[in-house]
Amino acid sequence: GQPSLDALVDAAVPAAIRRGPLRLPAAVGETAALAELRALAAENKVYRSFIGLGYYDTALPAVIRRNILENPGWYTAYTPYQAEISQGRLEALLNFQTLICDLTGLEIANASMLDEGTAAAEAMMLCARMKDTAGGAFFVSAACHPQTIDLVKTRARPLGLTIVVGDHRTAVLPAGLVGALVQYPDTQGNVCDFGDFFARVHAAGALGVVAADLLALTLLRAPGEFGADVAVGSAQRFGVPMGFGGPHAGFFATRDAYKRQMPGRLIGLSKDAQGNPALRLALGTREQHIRREKATSNICTAQVLLAVMASMYAVYHGPQGLRSIARRVHLLTQLLARTLTQLGARINSEPVFDTLTVGHVSAARVHAAAAARKINLRPIDATTVGLSLDETTTLADVHELAAIFGDPAVLDAQLATLDESAADFAAPHARTS
Repeated sequence: GQPSLDALVDAAVPAAIRRGPLRLPAAVGETAALAELRALAAENKVYRSFIGLGYYDTALPAVIRRNILENPGWYTAYTPYQAEISQGRLEALLNFQTLICDLTGLEIANASMLDEGTAAAEAMMLCARMKDTAGGAFFVSAACHPQTIDLVKTRARPLGLTIVVGDHRTAVLPAGLVGALVQYPDTQGNVCDFGDFFARVHAAGALGVVAADLLALTLLRAPGEFGADVAVGSAQRFGVPMGFGGPHAGFFATRDAYKRQMPGRLIGLSKDAQGNPALRLALGTREQHIRREKATSNICTAQVLLAVMASMYAVYHGPQGLRSIARRVHLLTQLLARTLTQLGARINSEPVFDTLTVGHVSAARVHAAAAARKINLRPIDATTVGLSLDETTTLADVHELAAIFGDPAVLDAQLATLDESAADFAAPHARTS
């Protein structure tokens, strides 16, 4: 009912927000503007991150960077709606789905999600739909990444679901349970056996969800083999740069029985009357623009470019190459763990893959020593810090980390006694499939 756009803005936008003309400097040319931006960027302090929490540095092969990440034929893809003109893209996404199924040990996977946290929330929603009751409770392990716990809590509120956070080993499962979420390996780095826990979850008539690390799954038992009904996570460490925190392509895999309640897009293969194969979007009627209130997902669920990059990273390295990267990361973590133990620190009692929770230290002194070397570690409390290694970590990096905690010469003595068998997991954690 306002007579003009200006009048509408005056009525709708509080005066405290409308402060008049912006105090901007005089305009400059493009070259001068770029030079000013470079000068500003040069003031950033570039540290190496060993924080972990689901984010890892990674070595992106140059052929993928040049031909996919920097190629507008690939990077302008938002989503594969026009399936008839994007067979190559659909093939790459089918590779992604195959990769996820192989590593998680589950029967069906989608063509990527927004990121790990929202994939976990979508898994919770699938559990609630399969239970098909109003309300209910969803159990979340306290050892999940904190950002995932926060996002699941936020998403549960409008759905009327109660979130119960606790220790999966000791918790009494709540009444009306629809599902349970655990992290594998967990946020402290521990590799746990969830077989008994998921048996309890299934006995309560609920579904088990695992937030898993793809690189760790090349060495660890697949979630589908110890009772998981859904596996979610991030594909970031498969060759996708950290990108200032994401979002990065998430993954979502589940059992075939739940495929019609699965969120996101699935790529399938059809044949025409002459038997010629064609890739297409299968079960595509699941998003809000098509089914509105009946949709199984109400957020953007595709990260096409990043899923394509992750699938091509897996193709580039192959199964043995991926396993070799994982073994090297695990071996360096074992070397650092033995060194820190010798230096008097207390580390994880459970098996670990790439992450250590280091206790019995002065966190203030450790962080100060790390900052002096332009290294970021994970703050936990006054006597505990966390650190995670990744594909780009070198022996020199491990030596420097040891120096932050004490005498680096201890590492050299541990290195002399370390052999490659330290990269292997024992039963029941070892992957056999």
